Amino acid sequence: MDSSVYSSRMRSPREYALQLLEYIDHCPTAFHAVERSVAWLSSAGFEPLREQDKWQLTPGDRRFVIRNGSTIVAFVVGSAPPSEAGFLLVGAHTDSPALKLKPNASHQRFGYQQLGVEKYGGLLLSTWFDRDLGLAGRVVLDRPGADLETQLIHIQRPILRIPTLAIHLNRDVNSKGFLIDEQNHLPPIFGFAQSADEDALRKLLVHEFGRQGLAVKPSEIAAFDLQLVDLQPSSLGGKDEEWVFAPRIDNLASCHAALSSLVEAASQVPMLEPTRVVALWDNEECGSTSMQGARGTLLRGILTRVISARGGNIAEDVDRSLSRSLLVSVDMAHAIHPNYPDRHDREHAPVLGKGPVIKSNANQSYATDAVSSARFVRACRSAGFTPQRFVVRSDLPCGSTIGPIVAALTGIKTVDVGNPMLSMHSIREMAACADHAMLIDAIGHLLRLDEKKRKGRKIRLVS
Repeated sequence: MDSSVYSSRMRSPREYALQLLEYIDHCPTAFHAVERSVAWLSSAGFEPLREQDKWQLTPGDRRFVIRNGSTIVAFVVGSAPPSEAGFLLVGAHTDSPALKLKPNASHQRFGYQQLGVEKYGGLLLSTWFDRDLGLAGRVVLDRPGADLETQLIHIQRPILRIPTLAIHLNRDVNSKGFLIDEQNHLPPIFGFAQSADEDALRKLLVHEFGRQGLAVKPSEIAAFDLQLVDLQPSSLGGKDEEWVFAPRIDNLASCHAALSSLVEAASQVPMLEPTRVVALWDNEECGSTSMQGARGTLLRGILTRVISARGGNIAEDVDRSLSRSLLVSVDMAHAIHPNYPDRHDREHAPVLGKGPVIKSNANQSYATDAVSSARFVRACRSAGFTPQRFVVRSDLPCGSTIGPIVAALTGIKTVDVGNPMLSMHSIREMAACADHAMLIDAIGHLLRLDEKKRKGRKIRLVS
């Protein structure tokens, strides 16, 4: 069958890129990313499920499950039992490196009001200095006579700044590097010191909630998960607007690509034998060990319940189903930097604008093997391009992803892929418009084309 029948290109690369910019700007934190994703999925006919409820599922059902407000798993129930057709999964993560507020954040020094922060993930610290910063996350309210209430907040005003030390007081900074004392140099300034008895942060939050029409007392703010956020809007750049300049490209671009592919595939091919799944986890940047992380129980629990709802024998059909499945773990990849070409292996140096990257590592920092790689290569070729390859230099350590974690916990065949980018873990990153569209195309082919019926013939799924 002509692969053009399955073309996923519903928008131009520029249109996909503009949609990505809007998605990123509305997702300053993992909580907002899930909130935005819920709105998107709901508009495409997906309905919520709760872990604590009993589930009844039928073929074609579109559902999503949320854990902790920061992780979401969406799926379309297949026409065949998972024990016969397996699952087609795409995984990514909603979190990005950031500076997060400490619980007792508000303090005063030398007449300034400051906030205590700690690093989250492996952020490039120097890029957070001298930026106009806002604040975003979730706040838990404890009101008299009511249940605990969670509210998201996104302060899009330049209320915070981490000033650098003037070169006159740091003469060697350009020759010896920008050395940062993480305890003393990172607390942002957000005003002049006021009364020592007043919690300036709570006062700020009360004011912001009031601007949103929500009356809150300082004493009702029980706890918060808040982080600093860059206020510069995402944009297209380059002489032909071929680049994406934005915060949190790692890994919101992958989340956006996964959701785009699932929504479009469900629209074009509402019913497919395998159950199609997109899982967007929190806490990848700090190792995934949390109830909402990829090391948690959520994914396997959901897959097991889908198997059960489709009449499966849990004692046997879970392993049967997982052994027939494929996971595409999507996380950004390091493009070769023209000013630092020596940091790449010459034969595995991805370039911006040349398409998605398959990531491999002999020591299993990536879960890719020959079989899973071939599956993704086939999807890319069906979409009209050949993927790039990345292997870290033999004398450098290799990062990792959710891929090996999920593969180990589930036994699902996994391939690690992602789009090339520059400035990874900077407060502002860089990627290519063309790559984003190609990734959506490739994932879309996997989510629309049943491998068992490719070209009208049965094929054996190699394990």
